[in-house]
Amino acid sequence: MYRLIFNDGLVDTMQSQNETLFPSLWKTAVLMVCLAGCLLTASGAHAAGATNDERLQRFFSEVKSLRADFQQTVTDAKGKVIQEAKGTFALQRPGKFRWDYRAPYQQVIVADGRKIWVYDTDLEQVTVKPLDAALGGTPAQLLSGTRPLEQDFVISSLPPRDGLEWVELISKAKEKEFERVKLGFDQRDLRMMDITDSFGQTTQLKFSNLQRNPVIEAKTFVFVPPKGVDVVSD
Repeated sequence: MYRLIFNDGLVDTMQSQNETLFPSLWKTAVLMVCLAGCLLTASGAHAAGATNDERLQRFFSEVKSLRADFQQTVTDAKGKVIQEAKGTFALQRPGKFRWDYRAPYQQVIVADGRKIWVYDTDLEQVTVKPLDAALGGTPAQLLSGTRPLEQDFVISSLPPRDGLEWVELISKAKEKEFERVKLGFDQRDLRMMDITDSFGQTTQLKFSNLQRNPVIEAKTFVFVPPKGVDVVSD
């Protein structure tokens, strides 16, 4: 059995304990929502001769799911590295994803289409919220694909860097979790992503072993809290 706790104060406490060294769990979870949408958008986007809008809209007809390994580096506004991690992810439209952090700590973030679950193994605690509530100011259309991207983002090309071609998305929202997203492509796939939040903190992800439209088992996006952990819910 696990213990269910309805207490927002515990979430705040959990966040403050991690804020000094790492992004809070919910900030990380919301970032994963952003990444999930951007990854699905970007990975079907790259096509020679296509405009930026055409590339970014291509995923509507081509990309339904993704799976890959990732390496994550987080830097503060001064460029100091404050977090490094690696793991695997799986995404499926609409609104389902799973991020498994393997090292240097273990953490699982799962969205099942209705709720988002964050499991911190060190704290032996699971936090769960409705997916819409967890989104906050995050543009939900990145997951649903129901709105043209240009309605919510300024899309532009950037100069080549690190042997990759880059596209930038700048959010038009007044309240937002991130300021801009930069997507770096090789000749076929998305290889890097830089996300800068409203505090100047940048999360960079490097991708490997990326698979487009893999068949992903339904249980991948089902989270059952382990026995003995606390479950914090609204």
